[in-house]
Amino acid sequence: MESQIKKYLIENAVEVFGQQIESSLIQFQKTRKDVEGDLTLVLFPFVKILKKSPQEVGNHVSAILSAKFPEISKSIVVNGFLNIVLSPEFWVKALNQMNSEEKFGYQPENSGNTVMVEYSSPNTNKPLHLGHLRNNFLGYSVAEILKANGNKVIKTQVINDRGIHICKSMLAWERFSPLNARGERETPQNTGMKGDKLVGKYYVEFDKQFISEAKSFIQKWEKGDFSGVSEEVKSEFLRLSAAKEGKDEKAVKGLDDKIKDLAKNQTSILRDAKEMLIKWEARDPETYLLWTTMNGWVYEGFESTYKAMGVDFDKLYYESDTYLLGKDIVVEGLEKGIFYQKEDGSVWIDLTNEGLDEKLVLRSDGTAVYMTQDIGTAVDRFKDYPDLNGIIYTVGNEQDYHFKVLFLILKKMGYAWADNCMHLSYGMVDLPTGKMKSREGTVVDADDLMAEVVDKATEMTKERGHLDGMTEQEKEHLYALIGMGGLKYYLLKVDPKKRMMFNPEESIELNGNTGPFIQYAHARIQSLLSKSGVKDFNSKINVRTIGHEEQELIKQLEEFPSVISEAADTMSPALIANYTFELVKLYNSFYQSVYILNETDEDVRYMRLVLSRNVAKVIRLGMVLLGIQVPDRM
Repeated sequence: MESQIKKYLIENAVEVFGQQIESSLIQFQKTRKDVEGDLTLVLFPFVKILKKSPQEVGNHVSAILSAKFPEISKSIVVNGFLNIVLSPEFWVKALNQMNSEEKFGYQPENSGNTVMVEYSSPNTNKPLHLGHLRNNFLGYSVAEILKANGNKVIKTQVINDRGIHICKSMLAWERFSPLNARGERETPQNTGMKGDKLVGKYYVEFDKQFISEAKSFIQKWEKGDFSGVSEEVKSEFLRLSAAKEGKDEKAVKGLDDKIKDLAKNQTSILRDAKEMLIKWEARDPETYLLWTTMNGWVYEGFESTYKAMGVDFDKLYYESDTYLLGKDIVVEGLEKGIFYQKEDGSVWIDLTNEGLDEKLVLRSDGTAVYMTQDIGTAVDRFKDYPDLNGIIYTVGNEQDYHFKVLFLILKKMGYAWADNCMHLSYGMVDLPTGKMKSREGTVVDADDLMAEVVDKATEMTKERGHLDGMTEQEKEHLYALIGMGGLKYYLLKVDPKKRMMFNPEESIELNGNTGPFIQYAHARIQSLLSKSGVKDFNSKINVRTIGHEEQELIKQLEEFPSVISEAADTMSPALIANYTFELVKLYNSFYQSVYILNETDEDVRYMRLVLSRNVAKVIRLGMVLLGIQVPDRM
């Protein structure tokens, strides 16, 4: 109704207000619970235009709207607000309409733009962790929400399968993997370990050896032994050490970190990893074979994790392919004067005039950096999909600056579509124990966490009972449904921009703002509908059956389409999650306050069943947008 009134006021603005008006002046807000009304139109923007008091403006607008819309039974002006009361006929019509639409609230397929949503985009040197869960669930959900708004959506990821971090795992496996009785190093096949976890194990091992070697350098330097290092390194160490004198604890820590970095850059293990990267970019056969082998292990591991997550992709991009295009674009930009080269051969872009800084796009040894790859990937995507309207990058807020630079570089290179690229920035996920660190092996593994919540859901569901007549396979499916539903909902109900603390125990609770609470409401309604014996829900509703409780519930359901639209505009699945939670709370209150199956009036009973059916439908449609399934039994 809001949209109809807004459209009418804009199209007939000259008649109503004596002049054309901006659509932003027409503002609705939720009607206060202590006053009568279903819609509230804010009158203050029109006071200046009409040069009348708020009461006079309200009377004027009310008379026009009441004459135009028979659905309006009356309007009340209260302190600059017009509270509109809708007739029972309106609510009956609304319920009948939503009951006839299988995908109520969704726009027709492919009626919007073509949009690409990137999410996951892991490194192939470690398994997926808790942070990846929020990333994947967020990206997948945003893609589904955009689809529900009629857009054609391409779900994608760029797999970061090259770079110094990949070489660290490769080098560590070559050096530190033990040999078995047959002289074989560790593989997923001979250890039974998931491939991504095996490779991640050696990424952690590299860091241990790296830190150990760096520490030995510092210990030697502290004793005055600078053998094997340059005078420049020696003088820098002495300068940093002397600078600690008289400084506070924080300043000393900062200087110690610089000393550690200085020592790390002298280590042979890091030098060897850098040399391996140069060999890889030169397509050295032995290095390339090792790379393809270990990446193959990781891809198999990732695939099983994505399956457990319930996410998928339409198109995969690999950094090992796109970085080459990125290097070509950098060379082109260098010729155009967009980039510049330093004496050491490295290539940079100066963005100081735009309030940023100078950014490296190609190292002095000719190897690419992340920015190089991202430039190439973006260009590649628009070549692959000429009708692409924009790209949404689902990446943590630690990369906010990176994407500002990326979009600016693309714009300077003359790509007009750069304005349609957006960074869906989200807050990190914290644990009670603190921040996760991949190099130190302190991350919460995604596979382990998913298994844990499913195990907890299994225990909870078994304790509650209500599983009679279900096969073991059906039970296992239900446990996974509840566990994963709880996990996804917990990570999506918080606004993406906010940093959050994750508590696996809370995620599967049956009470409160949780996934299982919503799933249970759906199962309860399905049981109710099954017990009713009604097979045909296509009969029209009798207008006399709609009471206040029903109106409030229909009003909440009517908001669903606008919530989907707003969730797309703001890229926030949290709006869907919290809307659905409020719907369930309202339905539970309705369920407790009226008779449904025991209602003696057949027309009222039927109407309440139809209403219940549509609540279940909206719960299901809303949860689908979060990537969550809802059970019929629970």
